[in-house]
Amino acid sequence: MCDTLVSLPASARRGATLFAKNSDRERNEAQGLEMSPARRGGGPLKLTYLTIPDAPATHACLLSRPFWMWGAEIGANAQGVVIGNEALHAKIPAQRKAALTGMDLVRLGLERAASAEEAVSVITGLLERYGQGGDCGHLGRFYYDNGFIIADARQAFVLETAGRWWAVEAVTRHRALSNAYSIGATWDAVSPGLAEQARRAGWADASGRFDVAAHLLDAARDVVSFGRGRCARAAALLDRAAPDLTPRAMMAILRDHGDQVDWSPANTRDRTICMHAAQGARRSQSVASMVSELRPGRMVHWVTGTSAPCASLFKPVLFETGLPPQGAAPTDRFDAQTLWWRHERLHRTMLGDFVPALASLEAERDRVEAGFVARIDAAADSPALTAAVAECWREADAVEARWLATALANASPGGGAHGRSWSRLNHLAGLPRT
Repeated sequence: MCDTLVSLPASARRGATLFAKNSDRERNEAQGLEMSPARRGGGPLKLTYLTIPDAPATHACLLSRPFWMWGAEIGANAQGVVIGNEALHAKIPAQRKAALTGMDLVRLGLERAASAEEAVSVITGLLERYGQGGDCGHLGRFYYDNGFIIADARQAFVLETAGRWWAVEAVTRHRALSNAYSIGATWDAVSPGLAEQARRAGWADASGRFDVAAHLLDAARDVVSFGRGRCARAAALLDRAAPDLTPRAMMAILRDHGDQVDWSPANTRDRTICMHAAQGARRSQSVASMVSELRPGRMVHWVTGTSAPCASLFKPVLFETGLPPQGAAPTDRFDAQTLWWRHERLHRTMLGDFVPALASLEAERDRVEAGFVARIDAAADSPALTAAVAECWREADAVEARWLATALANASPGGGAHGRSWSRLNHLAGLPRT
């Protein structure tokens, strides 16, 4: 389960397009950050399940990628395009036969497109040619179709798919997308196959218009994912902050736990934008997050590289300065040399008494991030920019190391079904006991 947001410049205080996403996946499904260089291709390209012809040339990409997949959950390219995907559940079951995954389509769109509009064409063309399908789960099987928010400094689009069908709608101000179909009858284009299905099934009016979400959405699955509820919550938070949205405002939305007074990871009535896993069906958590600020010729991406954005620091990445080192690429086994697992030990230690542990670090988290934004703004387009980025990452490492030491010193065991569900996953990952 995931949440993706976008705001065009008219809704933003600093006059830039803003994009944000939490990637929600299974608890031990570590997600690494990487810079994929531009390449001259043309030969066979091995994806997660399929091999297809590579493009003659590709763009450099920043990718947040589940460790076992070729594709990415979130990413950006050097041309200023950003894409995030969402699992969608249609009334027609998703294809189980291996094909393109939604994550493959994110990466392919970034590698092959120089604008958001071109990325829509790339993804829809590949979808119609190869289809989508295959198991996208880590420890549990998971099959789904995909939706996307695709943006650049000038435009943004919502693209929703079911099998080889698709519908696209241009964003006019700001927009949220969660794990539910959301495009109604105001779409800008639909695939020929979907238009024909609407005509045959009697969905369409005399002009050919029909409500995409009303006819595709699996309402029973939406009860489980709370996709429409999370989308409405994110949209309300965007509405509340516009026209003064900033990168830090988008970070705050990605950290939202809703308005439940007695919220805790173990006591959550509905899934929240900042997702925390628990026993039963709620086996996913927010494992990586990204916020991008896009202007023509200047892009700053803010990444956690870690789970639980509420207990993480967003750090800057720019294509011109490269991706700072984070240690070895993570897997689903604990490795203290990797950024993702170092932070995951902090996160899981906090779970014994999460709400006061989070409260103890929030003020410093926000203060440190405000300093990062100010530092990158001050160093923009100057020789000091590379050093400023590196210093932000060094400071983040030091702060989170101190948070971990404090959490370990004050650790309390989590009990009940929630604690037992985490104990099993910690054992599978080989996480040290506190």
